[in-house]
Amino acid sequence: MPVQPRIARVIGAVNIGSFRVSAMIAGVTDEGEMIVLGSNHRASQGIKRGYVTDMAAATYAVRDAIDRAENMAPGVHVSNVWIACSGAGLGSIITPVEIDIGGRRIEEEDIEHLLVAARDSIEPDGRTVLHAQPACYFLDGADGIGIANPRGLHAERLGVDIHAMLADGAPIRNLTEAAQKAHLSVEAVVASPLATGLACLSEEERDLGVALVEFGAQVTNVSVYAAGMLVGLTGIQRGSGDITDAIASAFGIRRFQAERLKCVNGSAIASPADHREMISVAGPEDDASGPVARGADDKNRIPRAELISVITGELDVLMGEVARSLERMGFASGRGRKIVITGGGAELAGLADYAQAALGNPVRIGRPPQLRGLPEAHAVPGFATLAGLVLYAAEDPVDIRRVGSRFTPTTTIAGFATVQRLWVAMKEYF
Repeated sequence: MPVQPRIARVIGAVNIGSFRVSAMIAGVTDEGEMIVLGSNHRASQGIKRGYVTDMAAATYAVRDAIDRAENMAPGVHVSNVWIACSGAGLGSIITPVEIDIGGRRIEEEDIEHLLVAARDSIEPDGRTVLHAQPACYFLDGADGIGIANPRGLHAERLGVDIHAMLADGAPIRNLTEAAQKAHLSVEAVVASPLATGLACLSEEERDLGVALVEFGAQVTNVSVYAAGMLVGLTGIQRGSGDITDAIASAFGIRRFQAERLKCVNGSAIASPADHREMISVAGPEDDASGPVARGADDKNRIPRAELISVITGELDVLMGEVARSLERMGFASGRGRKIVITGGGAELAGLADYAQAALGNPVRIGRPPQLRGLPEAHAVPGFATLAGLVLYAAEDPVDIRRVGSRFTPTTTIAGFATVQRLWVAMKEYF
């Protein structure tokens, strides 16, 4: 029998979405390999547009999702979890900070000095800071020359770009409390664009410049990466659930029937045969006395062309908002810059081709990485954020709020200089 690798660390992750609540238990071996021990999900409840609307219902959904994941990982019990957040008014800021080095070699203490200085420079404007991480270092104010680790180099001045992810405080506390009431300790609340980007984007894509569209059930987050860091984020209060509702309204059917039609027969691309193809509204287990769809034939069937017309009509609205969000963030269309679409809505047939035509950029569908033990049913775009959560937890990136030394003089590059640095980066990459 092959020897089972020893698990050195167990990670629990919960993605509290508007359509489903999913949970994953992963183990990190002594060799650093990630192994999925258990992964499961259940229908969401008590969550709307990424916000907790019913604490008791949300708590039950979180506890049930964790229990289901633990049932797939015999002998493993999770008490600490990382939580993903897709709503709560997510936003990001980048704050450059510098300190004097005096031309000597940069030591570890200098980097710590800089990070402590950066910690005090963040101005969240009354919002909650989810993450505050060094994105890249720079020497002597040189723009466009990012350095991953400046230790051992010489410089007059050492600087760092701090990427801070912000959110509204009350919604974050509600998410945290839902998990705590489910008898779970929350390690951290992670902004979903960071977790999803880690799962779906390569390091090279993040460095060259790429847009990430998380097409969720009720929220679509549009984020832009450049120079290896997230430089822009916009939340859109629309998602694939709005397509489902539009189908239910257009044909006068129940929501679960509309969801099934969308997933089984829906497409973002029309074909000439759609007018001739009739699709059944009722499923094999549906009550025969259920509603007859508006415009259906005597067998309760509708033309596939009409279904696709409703879907593309909703997609036109969403992609228009995505395009405007990308334009506001300086992400140019038509210059070969890639867009990656992921999330449950990205599983709609033909979406990549539709989005490429609508947005004018190359588009691919983002899926979770091939983690050992990941169930095939969870190796799809709808579970990319969940996989990214365990990857983020395993990486446990430096958060400057945990740096604990005491140093002083600093220079914060504020106002126009901050805008100028960001403008230079955006011009270079987009």
